[in-house]
Amino acid sequence: MMKCAVFLAEGFEECEGLIPVDLLRRAGFEVNTVSMASGLNVCGSRGVTVLADTMWEDISPEAYDILILPGGKRGKENLEASAELKQAVAEHYKKGKLTCALCASPSILGHLGILKGKRYTCFPDFDEPEFGGCYDTVHAAVRDGNLITGKGMGASIEFAREIIRAAAPERLEQVEQGIQYFPIR
Repeated sequence: MMKCAVFLAEGFEECEGLIPVDLLRRAGFEVNTVSMASGLNVCGSRGVTVLADTMWEDISPEAYDILILPGGKRGKENLEASAELKQAVAEHYKKGKLTCALCASPSILGHLGILKGKRYTCFPDFDEPEFGGCYDTVHAAVRDGNLITGKGMGASIEFAREIIRAAAPERLEQVEQGIQYFPIR
């Protein structure tokens, strides 16, 4: 079973955090929501408070197969403020493990040098030329090796589907049927 960590910081975009949690759990993944806040309650960008499964200080990031960084401007800023999280993400990526970021949060990966030479997407305001990659303006979610990025809240389903497609492709159709999602193939 794939083990995933979704990092929730104050100001995270609720759909970007919770839609991947929902779809990955439907696919049979073990998913932990990890609070980067001062307690398990984390308030999102639209004022929705979520009770996380665990705290950052209580996990070992290396125990996870997949790390996921949801966006939201303030949420991204709060994630990026954690030197320990950034180090864990960089090490995770270097080990070839699935590293995923949505909306504003791919910029964290860009600042870490992970996007250099990679195809990626993000919310348009957060792309920077110094990332040194190929910014995809067309697709909602993009996979390049062990890197998956998504454009924004409206791309949350496509982003989660891309994670499932990368880690357990045989489960994707079952999840799509379960939510009555019928992409054009």
